[in-house]
Amino acid sequence: MGLSYKLSDAIHILAYIEILKQQDLSSKSIAASIGANASVVRNLMLDLRSANLLSTHQGVATPQLAKSPDDISIYDVYCAINMTHNLLNIDPKTNPNCLVGGHIQETLNHFYSDIESAAYNQMKTISLANVIQDILK
Repeated sequence: MGLSYKLSDAIHILAYIEILKQQDLSSKSIAASIGANASVVRNLMLDLRSANLLSTHQGVATPQLAKSPDDISIYDVYCAINMTHNLLNIDPKTNPNCLVGGHIQETLNHFYSDIESAAYNQMKTISLANVIQDILK
């Protein structure tokens, strides 16, 4: 399974737009900062705009945050980019005839659910403003 960088890239986009708001905010410039293709940036910006985190105007490279950085949590960004997978995943191909293989999925599902819930709650406490402040330190 490949790693997804959508969350870090989406946070990068928002921080870039806020920190460098007086500079070139084209998808090409943002993509150069991320090290990605401009189409990746445009697709993420569409998701961020759909979630009312970003304001854009077609044909003009003047995106801006739709909310204060204090009012955008990492969890808001996570939800905006339609992450289609769990944070933690369980191997579905264990041997059901084995004592461990037959019970590991159900056992880990319980623990992983608690871990993911704690992670989501923590994500809600970290704002884009926190990220920006740390970048500018």
